[in-house]
Amino acid sequence: MSPVKIITDSSAYLPETYVKQYGIHVLPLTLHWEGKDYRDGVDISASEFYKLMEQSNSLPSTSQVSEYAFEQVFKQFLDEGYEILALPISKGISSTMQSALSAQTEFPGAPLEVLDTQLVSMALSFQVLAAARAAAAGANLAECKAAAEDAYSKIGVYFTVTTLKYLAAGGRINSAKRFMGTVLNIKPVLEIREGKIEAVESVISTRKAIERMVQLVERDIAGHTPVRVSVFHANLPDTAQELLDRCVKQFNAVEGILSEVSPAIGAHTGPGTISIAYMAG
Repeated sequence: MSPVKIITDSSAYLPETYVKQYGIHVLPLTLHWEGKDYRDGVDISASEFYKLMEQSNSLPSTSQVSEYAFEQVFKQFLDEGYEILALPISKGISSTMQSALSAQTEFPGAPLEVLDTQLVSMALSFQVLAAARAAAAGANLAECKAAAEDAYSKIGVYFTVTTLKYLAAGGRINSAKRFMGTVLNIKPVLEIREGKIEAVESVISTRKAIERMVQLVERDIAGHTPVRVSVFHANLPDTAQELLDRCVKQFNAVEGILSEVSPAIGAHTGPGTISIAYMAG
């Protein structure tokens, strides 16, 4: 049986220790900013990005992983004897999925699957890890795909931002548009639902937003085990670590992962974003 190679993109921002442990291949999205191009997580780190963002008057833009980039890695790993499962960022957020599907047509009949994850950031990483762990245990391509699909039903993610201006500029706020034009100091609680960013509710401070996210995760978990949880952030390392420690204890999690919001996602959410992703069951 051929081994299965799991491919994702940099929006997942899975910590490097996991990438190396499971041999996951990560393709970077691209940031365009002040006349320069940066490969997400390669040419610029999250911490560097948010420091620059706070000092800049301009907004970065992003572009998807190209069809050519997918073609190159698909060819490489097929030639090496792998089966391939590609798990890119949700097609409702980025065109990266379409690039992967277009590249797939260049390899008719190949053991190659592309799945619309409908997820992003560490929520996507939990799905990637589910597939990668199945592959490491000897699962075939169909079984790895099934593991990813099964994981999706167990995953959720909530986040809050300091301002909606970045999401508004990128046109990615969907139902969160109803928050625009309301009092300036509200903090929205948002989620990824069916592959898109949707509003849950609004509160009056970041602290209350965090409390509400914890309550929502606790509600969603509803006794399902095992629980895996991740807190990821945009330039809030101390707050994120404290929140992760709390969530691991409160939810009796078997795994807790601290990560960052990738620059390619942070370009649309802004500094100060903090999020909780979970996988339960």
